[in-house]
Amino acid sequence: MFLATAAPGREISEYSKNDIIFSQGDDADSVFYIKKGKVKVAVLSKDGKEAVIALLGPDEFTGEGCLIGQTKRLSTATALTECEAMRVTKAELQRVLHEEPTFAKMFVAHVLTRNARVEEDLVDQLFNSTEKRLARMLLLLANFGKEGRPEPILAKISQETLAEMIGTTRSRVSHFMNKFRKLGFINYNGHLEVNSSLLGVLLADQPRTVGPG
Repeated sequence: MFLATAAPGREISEYSKNDIIFSQGDDADSVFYIKKGKVKVAVLSKDGKEAVIALLGPDEFTGEGCLIGQTKRLSTATALTECEAMRVTKAELQRVLHEEPTFAKMFVAHVLTRNARVEEDLVDQLFNSTEKRLARMLLLLANFGKEGRPEPILAKISQETLAEMIGTTRSRVSHFMNKFRKLGFINYNGHLEVNSSLLGVLLADQPRTVGPG
């Protein structure tokens, strides 16, 4: 009920595609709960290079850094589709976390899940090939595992954005996307569909070689 209704300290807003929800460097004074749509969270370096650190959907939060003392936003959140989100002030969220054990349990579960995802992303970057990183990202975008089968990726995710998310070039993403399509792992029918057969890319062991010395 708390997340379904507007009240003092929390307001619901609608965003069009490409609207900025909050910007890197803004005051960190609230948390956003995504009710509908997809949101991209990205960090911009001093030389203008963007790194996408998360793609979020319904029932996810962003901007939680304000709860641990961050005074400024460390990233920018942008609507990838038409979105509806609730902005909850830091003070209001702290109040409900203290007074409502059920809400606090749900929020802690969200934070722990997000932390586990960040750890998985780090391991993915350190140890997996570009092909495996792309396969994993496509399966995550298609919500694979939540309902037992992949869903169509409704938000149009550019190859450039995918490259930013897995730390590679757009040309490499294009190469592997074409390979996945030829092998029947993905389909393009007005939107991108991911097939469960793409899991085989993640499960396949790549040959390991040991260099001299």
